[in-house]
Amino acid sequence: MDRAQTLEEKEEVTLSFMLTLAFWILAATVAFGSALAFLHLRAAKLPPWPVGALHGLAGATGLVVLTLALQGPARGAEYGVSAFGPAAGVLVALALVMGLVVLILARRFRRTSGLVIAIHSTIAVTAFVLLLAYVSFS
Repeated sequence: MDRAQTLEEKEEVTLSFMLTLAFWILAATVAFGSALAFLHLRAAKLPPWPVGALHGLAGATGLVVLTLALQGPARGAEYGVSAFGPAAGVLVALALVMGLVVLILARRFRRTSGLVIAIHSTIAVTAFVLLLAYVSFS
């Protein structure tokens, strides 16, 4: 029984670390995306594709780590935020899809609509705020 309790504690620590790691990866992705949006608004064109690809790769990595971290028991039920983690995961996935739409439109038309970028960033920031609340209250 003592060994089983120790394994459960190790798993809880691992999942907690992964959740924190996902948060910081996505925080860096949001900051990087903000810089990309600023460059786009300033230059009225998209930055070089490797910069956008790095942003997308960071977002995808954050999504994978977040998905793995959410495999454990629900957190934050006593604060009413237990659904925020899964909701953030869904929104990060949707933001990733919208980021691919930005890429496809940029390759096809050589210019991306600011509306598509605004939708992508709104979804991503909403996901990040939900994740922030989930991490803070769990």
